Amino acid sequence: MESLETELERARALDVEELADAIESIGFECTRCGACCKSEAEDPHTATVFPDEVRELQESGEYDYDSRSDTAASGSHSPDSWDWRDVARPMPYGLQEGPDGPEGETFEWALATDSCGDCTFYEERDGVGACTVHEDRPLICRTYPFSVVLSGGAEVGQPMGEAVDSVALETQRAAGEAGDHEEAVRAHECEGLGREIAREDAEELARTLKERAVRELEEAIGVRENYRSVERAPGEVVVHDSEGPKTGDGTSLPGADTSITRDAED
Repeated sequence: MESLETELERARALDVEELADAIESIGFECTRCGACCKSEAEDPHTATVFPDEVRELQESGEYDYDSRSDTAASGSHSPDSWDWRDVARPMPYGLQEGPDGPEGETFEWALATDSCGDCTFYEERDGVGACTVHEDRPLICRTYPFSVVLSGGAEVGQPMGEAVDSVALETQRAAGEAGDHEEAVRAHECEGLGREIAREDAEELARTLKERAVRELEEAIGVRENYRSVERAPGEVVVHDSEGPKTGDGTSLPGADTSITRDAED
């Protein structure tokens, strides 16, 4: 795979209309089955969330308080003071199970889960799934079940599940020379695939998919640039995100830069 900076330029050069064409060709309509929000077998739901998205969700106090995580629903936090841990948890990949729970280092945050392993923001009534923070849901949720493969080989915006369909993007990107891989929109496991999608909905999804691709690469560059080795006691978790190292409850460790902001290009 080529450098993150090269792939970032390719992501910024993605054509929204062409992405929309690919999405429209595949077809998609959410059936509200909830499969993308729930645990699978013994594996808890894992959806990547960026640090600023965690903070945005922390501030989303207008939603149904009782539908939040077990910690929030217990009454230990008021709706306008949701704890970081009510929203996100360290991504489990790279962690080991220690005597007192997960420990080690990881490089992403995942949406918090409930006692069943489902997304803490998911609720189901009469067999119909719903997101209690739908208007503020993270980019990975907004773009499900699609991802983009860039010509340098990076697959960005990749959700859970195997890819089951793919549509090539033919336009040569203005940023840099074409790489060795075919740029494409991929669709991942979802019962809503193959259904008719309105053009305006396809374009909105395409804009968000491009934003997701750009943001994911910016985050990866931020992780690399702000990574530093920290001492970790046994039983502790350290998350190295784009702002620097944090403890498992989102507290920045000394020297972490929490002032970073990013504006994804349309």
